[in-house]
Amino acid sequence: MKKEIIVTTDGSHSITIPGMGVTYHSSHGAIQESMHVFIEAGLRYCSVKKEQPGDISIFEMGFGTGLNALLSLAEAEKNRQPIHYETIEPYPLEATFFTSLNYCNQLQRPDLQPLFNLLHECEWNNVVTITPYFNFKKKQTSLESFSTTQLFNLVYFDAFAPEKQPGLWTAEIFKKLHASMKTNAVLTTYCSKSIVRRAMAEAGFTVEKIPGPPHKREMVRAVKLNAE
Repeated sequence: MKKEIIVTTDGSHSITIPGMGVTYHSSHGAIQESMHVFIEAGLRYCSVKKEQPGDISIFEMGFGTGLNALLSLAEAEKNRQPIHYETIEPYPLEATFFTSLNYCNQLQRPDLQPLFNLLHECEWNNVVTITPYFNFKKKQTSLESFSTTQLFNLVYFDAFAPEKQPGLWTAEIFKKLHASMKTNAVLTTYCSKSIVRRAMAEAGFTVEKIPGPPHKREMVRAVKLNAE
């Protein structure tokens, strides 16, 4: 389907698919939303909460523009915190799109641009060392078909909204994610709809609504409290 780059309220880019009526990030601010939902409420929260030192394993549902991975990489470098990052994307962006995204300039980090490009250009299905603190693996597959032996400390759930991708917001999907997470692992998502919270609870998560990013009242953070 046809894609277009748009400028969101905070000046950072997102991508829209007009034929589906979806955007990859909030129109109110792509970087602002990702920082709040995935970095502040996810990675930084998990880093403080983590009981044992060592690396953090992250699974991202929906690599998309690569923004969440870029922000996580920047955090790993800043804090010297090793991160193993695994993500899936059934429909990767073409180079004409990802090379035009303005995230590194908006972050005032032009030095990150080669690393951002590498996230998109590196080989699939193998672990790639992007930096000494950031190992990265991506698979071109759907969540329904995804399998891994890795156990994760943190899950970024960044699928399109439930009305656009209802099959990804079910108890069955969240049970699959729950089984791939360590005890006390965290899942964050921008969506706080009651049907989503019920599906997460049915899958075994302890679910809380927390303040959302600007222009969104609430989001969800879910925790796996018990071992399998």
